[in-house]
Amino acid sequence: MTQAQVAEKLGRPQSFVAKYEGGERRLDIIEFLDVTAVLDADPCEILLSLRS
Repeated sequence: MTQAQVAEKLGRPQSFVAKYEGGERRLDIIEFLDVTAVLDADPCEILLSLRS
């Protein structure tokens, strides 16, 4: 999925996606859950993978 596609599904500008992908901005928990829903990803699995 492109940044533009993710941004469109989130109802946000493409720059929003570019900034969190590039580490310029952090996602709050609600934004994180919105992004995982758009990407059809399991937020728990993502968080658990960070523990390793």
